[in-house]
Amino acid sequence: MMAPIKLPKEQKEQIISKVKAYFEEERSETIGDLAAEQMIDFMIKELGPYIYNAAIDDARQMLIRKIASIEEELYSLEKPIHPR
Repeated sequence: MMAPIKLPKEQKEQIISKVKAYFEEERSETIGDLAAEQMIDFMIKELGPYIYNAAIDDARQMLIRKIASIEEELYSLEKPIHPR
């Protein structure tokens, strides 16, 4: 089970400000800090696992490419063996 994501206070305050601005600019609605924070908490809870899994998959793909590159480099270091 994934541990709940806990944002530092400063980051959460910045995101709250952005959510409030979004509602004002895009929907012509004014929401307060509490409503914005609840929206953020809901989105983290619902979207967090999807975003986390996508990040893990990105890391996995990068690691696969790096390992393949290292493997190629190791093969290039092998010395030829000449039969006697």
